[in-house]
Amino acid sequence: MTRAHLIAAAAIRTEIDGLAALADAMTDGDSALARAFDAAAAACADVKGRLIVTGMGKSGHVARKIAATFASTGAPASFVHPAEASHGDLGMISRDDIVIALSNSGETPELGDVIAYAGRFDIPLIAMTSGADSALAQAAAMRLILPPAKEACAVTGAPTTSTAMMMALGDALAVTILQRKGFTATDFHTFHPGGRLGAALKRVSDLMHHKEMPLCGPQDTVERAVKAINAGGFGCVGAVDEDGRLVGIVTDGDLRRHYDRHVVDARVADIMTPGPQVVTPDSLAAEALALFSERKITAVFIVDEDNRPLGLLHVHDCLSIGVI
Repeated sequence: MTRAHLIAAAAIRTEIDGLAALADAMTDGDSALARAFDAAAAACADVKGRLIVTGMGKSGHVARKIAATFASTGAPASFVHPAEASHGDLGMISRDDIVIALSNSGETPELGDVIAYAGRFDIPLIAMTSGADSALAQAAAMRLILPPAKEACAVTGAPTTSTAMMMALGDALAVTILQRKGFTATDFHTFHPGGRLGAALKRVSDLMHHKEMPLCGPQDTVERAVKAINAGGFGCVGAVDEDGRLVGIVTDGDLRRHYDRHVVDARVADIMTPGPQVVTPDSLAAEALALFSERKITAVFIVDEDNRPLGLLHVHDCLSIGVI
């Protein structure tokens, strides 16, 4: 009997072949799929209402995911179950919407009322199907016809490769729309405030310590700097000039490296690191954490456009909220 992992590998390769065929068709700008995709992407990006995604069975599960991806990337979207649509949920679809219907065969009977409703009220219909001559394709204004591909389960023909291709095509549509609309990481965070993704997209201004920052002047004694470090609890003190601009930083490491120089009687300017690493309030927490790792530091000052300290961020502030 064939070992399980070999069956799995064969199934994955079959789906990869399907995705490769899809990518090839999309790369060819003269292909019917590429032209239809360009039209669909433009229509979806400019829609006044919502993107209504629908499908039955396995295609329905994929449709739910596509609708969720649209919504999370700034394109208002909803999933409408085609069977429920026939019992009142057609009212969820407005004339300003676009309907995206998924069906591998394109002959799913439950989609009939949704297709008819879209035609009756002149609602743009995008078909995602393998059936080029199907009822769904014929009714659609934009036809995303999947290229021929074998299902991973050759014995039963269960939807596998076809659903993977639909999923990929939906993701591609979402990515295209967000780029056309200029959707940014800041916008993305608005819809993802929780979890690790939300943590990574937080701004350092949300995490920084801005009260009683450990600061001193370049001509202050190191003894005073040590007191500021101990009081601050961040393992460092910033050195600011007469105009309040950050010109250097003294860390615990600086104190250890200069310990044999009668460091207590020295001036901050003698041992500080000039031009320290800084970040702006709009920097992402993930960017700050990358800086900590790259520079092997544990704290960084947040400064304004004139390099005046606004706050201080410690690596633990990032790690404590789940930034990785």
